[in-house]
Amino acid sequence: MLVLAVAQHGTGIYGRLPILAVLLFALTACASPPQLPKLAPDAVILAFGDSLTYGSGVQAQQAYPAVLAQLTGREVVNAGLPGEVTEAGLARLPDLLDEVKPAMLILCHGGNDMLRKSSLKAAKANIRAMLVLARARGVSVVLLAVPEPGIFMSPASLYQELASELNIPLDEEILPEILANPGLKSDRIHPNAQGYRMMAEAVLKQLQLAGAL
Repeated sequence: MLVLAVAQHGTGIYGRLPILAVLLFALTACASPPQLPKLAPDAVILAFGDSLTYGSGVQAQQAYPAVLAQLTGREVVNAGLPGEVTEAGLARLPDLLDEVKPAMLILCHGGNDMLRKSSLKAAKANIRAMLVLARARGVSVVLLAVPEPGIFMSPASLYQELASELNIPLDEEILPEILANPGLKSDRIHPNAQGYRMMAEAVLKQLQLAGAL
């Protein structure tokens, strides 16, 4: 209502300046990435997911969690389990949170649900439950989107929906970019060493944008 009142009484470009300022502020606020607490030097990061986290197709030190540990100087626990679906991941996560006591969870899950043509509604609910569970324990969360199988490798919409709902950092570009490029893959569905390094660099960028590093 305030903007409408200004619009009615403003004349010419100078009359519109307050409106432009308000709109610019609103757009800037909307574009600001979600912020996370800064990671202490001794903070532990839990990388949780399936084979994309585990590092199938490369040696252990080339998986994205190992590369991320080098880039951040933090301990990164690789909790990837090849072939796991989100329902099993949700069942596995609580004990890992108790054991590892991470400051941050990086979640990359859902690919196997899509490959098996399981319900995306159920996968979304499982991923949401994992994110909420971690947050309830004071753990910061970052989400990586997995593309739906197909020609275009577009990220499943559930990731953006969850990121918007929960206001969490999301990278929905890096995996579609990697998995659409044969030169970055070790097989049909897994990155090679260069691809996993790109994953780690993309996560690093998210942490920097969120103020965690």
